[in-house]
Amino acid sequence: MDSEVQKLEYAAPIAKVRRWLQEVVIGHNFCPFAQRELDAGRVRYRVFEGRKSKGAIAALLDELNFLDEHDNIETTLLILADGWRDFYDYLTLLDTAQQALEDAGYEGIYQLASFHPDYVFADEAADDASNYTNRSPLPLLHLLRESSIERAIDSDPNVDQIPERNKQLARAKGADFWRGLLAKIDS
Repeated sequence: MDSEVQKLEYAAPIAKVRRWLQEVVIGHNFCPFAQRELDAGRVRYRVFEGRKSKGAIAALLDELNFLDEHDNIETTLLILADGWRDFYDYLTLLDTAQQALEDAGYEGIYQLASFHPDYVFADEAADDASNYTNRSPLPLLHLLRESSIERAIDSDPNVDQIPERNKQLARAKGADFWRGLLAKIDS
């Protein structure tokens, strides 16, 4: 589906994810590289409306092909608008998506990052505020170019400290702050 047509058809979920990107990810500097890509128009929003894993994986593979053909797009946020509200079902999909990425020969070319409304890091309690660094208004599969990640690492010698810094910031603000911010974005 053409990106502009999809933007009209799925304006609400795209708007939520765009607000989250601006107010959480960029607004709290969770990703110091996101503002540049957003300002340059290199972030693609793709909505998958369905509940079947096969369909979601097909959409993911379509996006990998799209990125191959469009060097001017840096990253895709695949928004799972209907399904995978259960975090553990989402993790199963994430594992399947990672395997599909590898099976399609994209390992080392693209990286898959994950965001979910109920995201919980494996080593954290469910109510730990640090989980909000990966919480989003809708389940997302985020495709990133490995070459861009490598450039980011080369340009910032402290890039490996970003996740821990983000967790500390999230904890300092507290779970109530993040819960309220996401509720505002989701409304």
